Amino acid sequence: MAGKFVSGSVLRHVLTMAATGSIGLVSVFAVDLLNLFYLSLLGQKQLAAAVGYAGTLLFFITSLAIGLSIAVSALVARALGRGDQARARLLAGATLVWMALALALGAALMFPFIGALLDLLGASGVTAEYAQDFMRIVLPSAPLLGLGMGMGALLRAQGDARRAMLVTLGAGAATAVLDPLLIFGFGWGLDGAAVANVLARCAMLAVGLPALLRVHRLLARPDATALRQTLRPFLAIGLPAVLTQVATPVGNALVTATIAAYGDSAVAGWAVVGRIIPVAFVGLFALSGSIGPIIGQNLGAARHDRLREVLSTSLRVVLIYVVVVWALLALASGLISDVFRATGLARELIQPSTTWALRCIPPP
Repeated sequence: MAGKFVSGSVLRHVLTMAATGSIGLVSVFAVDLLNLFYLSLLGQKQLAAAVGYAGTLLFFITSLAIGLSIAVSALVARALGRGDQARARLLAGATLVWMALALALGAALMFPFIGALLDLLGASGVTAEYAQDFMRIVLPSAPLLGLGMGMGALLRAQGDARRAMLVTLGAGAATAVLDPLLIFGFGWGLDGAAVANVLARCAMLAVGLPALLRVHRLLARPDATALRQTLRPFLAIGLPAVLTQVATPVGNALVTATIAAYGDSAVAGWAVVGRIIPVAFVGLFALSGSIGPIIGQNLGAARHDRLREVLSTSLRVVLIYVVVVWALLALASGLISDVFRATGLARELIQPSTTWALRCIPPP
């Protein structure tokens, strides 16, 4: 049974996958944005700054998950393009195992050094304590994030863009409900935002697992041989993708450390910018993961004539998208500052960052 991407309009496939991927992935970034918004209503700049510091470090984990999900979809899509459903099911199970283990390893390596990493970013005093508390609740749930994003990648590999979108939309919906309930209703404040973050990742699994098991029957339990055979191609695709994705949080960390010298108000403003940018430019993240299944299926089906068309079409989409989003952000810079109640240095940082600085963002 051939994959759905080996025929039909390439532009339509790219736009459909990128659009649904963007809607879904924006929910992952919106979790942090909603946390920041609700905490800003408490009127304590230290809380907003703490989320900014914690978010800078957690962005590394998110980038790791995004990069490895590209490998998940590429491997499974190639098998589906060949019409080898049995092999696709085995690869799906094995890649999810490696995905969860990779995210667990990343979280385990980061956890003992939370304090030191926050210190490198310039966090201090009460703000650093808040950031540590937030990190210690959220970081152990990294494997849940990996599994959720891996399930979304598998659904994209199958060509089920709608259910792939619903996986990550589930996280956003859970956050929208749980954040005000836990932060204000239960009075948990920052801890409530962290717990809501963890529960949102559980919601991704609750949506994705039934879709893979019942609807597409795309999961098989891998044995030791399958895991061993899958590891090398998984890393061969995943590691370069991770290095590409992690460039953004590295730059973000360097900027955060520089801005920290100007105090919590400046970091709070940068926290807003640091969450607006991923949400606004989510299409770039989504596209990198969305074209993988399209290329994978055509490669597996030996449709080499379509591969170049996929790449050229994607580049044109990226160029148009970046120009349009920059223009919208430039027009909305004042509104963004008002929504997050930014004043002083925070406001001074947000407005130029959403106008002049964003002009320098190049297509990937």
